[in-house]
Amino acid sequence: MESRGDAAGRIPFWFGEGGEEMIPRLIIIKGAGDLATGVAHRLWQAGFDPVMLELAEPLVVRRSVSFASAIYEKSIVVENVEAKLCKEAKEALEVLEKKVVPVLIDPEANTVGKLKPKILIDGIMAKKNTGTTRGDAELVIGLGPGFSAGADVDAVIETMRGHNLGKVIYAGSAIPDTRVPGEVAGYSRERLLRAPAEGVFKPLKKIGELVKAGDTVATVEEISLQAEIDGLVRGMLYPNLAVRRGMKVGDIDPRGEAVDCHTISDKARAIGGGVLEAILNRYFSSR
Repeated sequence: MESRGDAAGRIPFWFGEGGEEMIPRLIIIKGAGDLATGVAHRLWQAGFDPVMLELAEPLVVRRSVSFASAIYEKSIVVENVEAKLCKEAKEALEVLEKKVVPVLIDPEANTVGKLKPKILIDGIMAKKNTGTTRGDAELVIGLGPGFSAGADVDAVIETMRGHNLGKVIYAGSAIPDTRVPGEVAGYSRERLLRAPAEGVFKPLKKIGELVKAGDTVATVEEISLQAEIDGLVRGMLYPNLAVRRGMKVGDIDPRGEAVDCHTISDKARAIGGGVLEAILNRYFSSR
C-alpha cells in the first residue's frame, strides 16, 4: 500500500497495489479540546492528517493538552506533535505538508464543504448533536452522548469512564450524560472548579501547581473561588474569559504530584483508540 496525493496534489490517500483507493488520510475533527486532541494525536501518530475546527474563544480547561490552545497562543505542542492556528482551508493543507496539525476558527464548520473530507469526527463534547449528519462525509463518528449510530452518525465512541470507555457503537447511543464527573481517587464533584458568579474569569493558580482545600485559586468579578480538596491543578481556563455562574472553569486532581498534567489522559487515549478502530473497520474489515 502506498500514499500519494489527489489530482491537485493536496489531499493524501493510501492506495492499494492495484491503484485502488484504500483509505483517506485527511480527517476533519470538530472541536479541539483535550479529548478531541487525544483523538487527533492518536490518528496523527497512525499516519492520518487531522484538521481541527474550533470556536473563536474556546472554553478549554485542560489547555496544556488541547490543540484548541493554538487559538490563543498561535501554536502549541502536545507530546511532540505541534498544532498551529490557520486562517483558511488552503493554509491548513499547507501546514499539514509541514507536519503540523492545523487548527481553524470555524464554529459553523464551513471547512467541511471546502475540503470535502471522507472522514468527519464530531468531538465538540456538547452532550448533544449540534448539527452533524451522516451526509457530511463518507464516515461520520460522534464522541459521547448526543449521537445515534445508524441515524445521525455511522459510529459513536463511548466517553464515559468505566468498563466500556472507548467502545465503538455501531447501532444506538453512548451512555447518557449523568452530569456527574468520573471518580478519581475517591473524589468526583469535588474535583471540579465552577465559576461562583457571572463575569470575567481571573486565575490565581497555574496548571501544575499544588493547592490545599480552602486555597483561593481564581476569582470572578472579585468573588473568590476556593479549592474543595488538596491536589494538583490539572486544568484552568485562560484568563479574562467571560463565564457563567456554575460553569466549569478548572479542575483539581487529588493524586497530586503523581499526575502529569502535560500529557494526554488515559481517557483521551482510549477514545482515540476507539476512533481508530471505527476507521479501520469501515475501510479494511471484511467481517
